[in-house]
Amino acid sequence: MRIVVDCRYVRVGRHDGISRFTAGVVGALAERHEVTMLVSDIRQLEKLPDQPHALVTDPTSPLEPLVARRVNRLKPDVVWSPMQTMGSWGRRYALVLTLHDLIYYTNRTPPPEFAAPIRLLWRLYHLAWWPQRVLLNRADAVVTVSGTTRDEMRRHRLTKRPVTVVSNAADPVDDAPERTSPERRDLVYMGSFMPYKNVAALVRALPLLDGYRLHLMSRVSDRERASLSALAPQGTLVFHDGADDSEYREALLRATAVVTASRAEGFGIPLVEGMALGTPAVVSDIPIFREIGGDAAIYFDPESPASIAAAVRRLEGEWADRSAASLRQAAGFSWTTSADVLLDLLERVGSASSMRDRRRGRSSNDR
Repeated sequence: MRIVVDCRYVRVGRHDGISRFTAGVVGALAERHEVTMLVSDIRQLEKLPDQPHALVTDPTSPLEPLVARRVNRLKPDVVWSPMQTMGSWGRRYALVLTLHDLIYYTNRTPPPEFAAPIRLLWRLYHLAWWPQRVLLNRADAVVTVSGTTRDEMRRHRLTKRPVTVVSNAADPVDDAPERTSPERRDLVYMGSFMPYKNVAALVRALPLLDGYRLHLMSRVSDRERASLSALAPQGTLVFHDGADDSEYREALLRATAVVTASRAEGFGIPLVEGMALGTPAVVSDIPIFREIGGDAAIYFDPESPASIAAAVRRLEGEWADRSAASLRQAAGFSWTTSADVLLDLLERVGSASSMRDRRRGRSSNDR
């Protein structure tokens, strides 16, 4: 079976969530089955396995609706894209699309790195459910990254196609050192500063957490830095402004907890990244974090700085037990498991499509 995977969302430079998901799943998938990778920038191959590839247009190009014509030349049985927006006009193969979350239906501020026309289309697209239904129903099957998002999709009747959970995960780590107590009273936040991330709530809790510092790992604008600094006691915020993987790992290994006050997520990779190193998660009490953090995490009301502070303080008396539980919880998420689930889906969808094609061919010959 010829499997083609859309790797055009892999970032040149540091991964974002979809980029890491793509690279993680494709890397594990390639250990099980040969794949042909679609890229739009040859530098993307630096983060991908040693597999055949084809260079096609960028997924944000005006030519995206016609990309299937180029993909048809590869003669795939099935194509998987880690996004739902891949062009499919005129395709001659089975197609599996991915929807990560429904965040932007309630939090409509688009990612700032997009060009102005794309940000406008993004807002318009999320004003109603029907455009999403149109996109997803073009596929033969749909993937999402969590049971929480799958259930939301069902509730809003977003697709008639079967939905399969291919979980997100964290990159494998060397055996984490045994940890019975944190080195420092440090809290680590990894993520963007989009409004729904609610980072200010974490900062507002710091006056109630004497001796704690909050490490903000991602790149931050000057305006956001000034706004957050105005809320925090002096010396309690540490801006890393885009930490690399090594710096991020070291921060987690020293920390008391990985934290987030996000109001909505499709998954929560930083939780798994922290827990995989034995760093407990102290996070918003929302369904997706309950799914990811299980009984290992401690939960708080994201609108209450007092609740956030109380959750961190609670951890002080439970740290060793929570650390051990975090390692067990994180072990349930791996690219290996996700690739196994995806490969099974692709083989079933590709085989069903091939069978339909053969039947249509026989019917045409009979006539």
